[in-house]
Amino acid sequence: MRITTRGRYALRASLALAKLGTDGEPVSINILAEEENISSVFLEQIFFKLRKAGIVSSVRGPGGGFCFARSLETLTVKEILDAAGEDLSVSPCDKHHEDCDRISGCLSHRVWMEMTGLVNNYLRNLTLATILEKNEFAAEQEVS
Repeated sequence: MRITTRGRYALRASLALAKLGTDGEPVSINILAEEENISSVFLEQIFFKLRKAGIVSSVRGPGGGFCFARSLETLTVKEILDAAGEDLSVSPCDKHHEDCDRISGCLSHRVWMEMTGLVNNYLRNLTLATILEKNEFAAEQEVS
């Protein structure tokens, strides 16, 4: 599995939006770009995909920007990566069963597919709220 720059930036920008967009206030692309040191043009492309997937909504005009369309407790990392167009498959082999004459007896294929399932299940259960909570807890531990 290889997460592309688009996927990494989608998650980073989503977490920045979660931190900066308190009380559902929209956050502009320029602020997110500056906060995460990401090109605003690239972020616009990413947020177009996130909006199309129903993860964020946009507000036009002065004071506009993006905010989440759902609560952070329901938004998962898998949804964000899927919306960004990431293939979350670990399998290094050809996944097209019809193209492989070894698939029925291939033990390694089964390992890769099981691993893909585990990774996807983890990301499907990891919400933005959980990530923020873990970060707050870690920060509190550093202060103590």
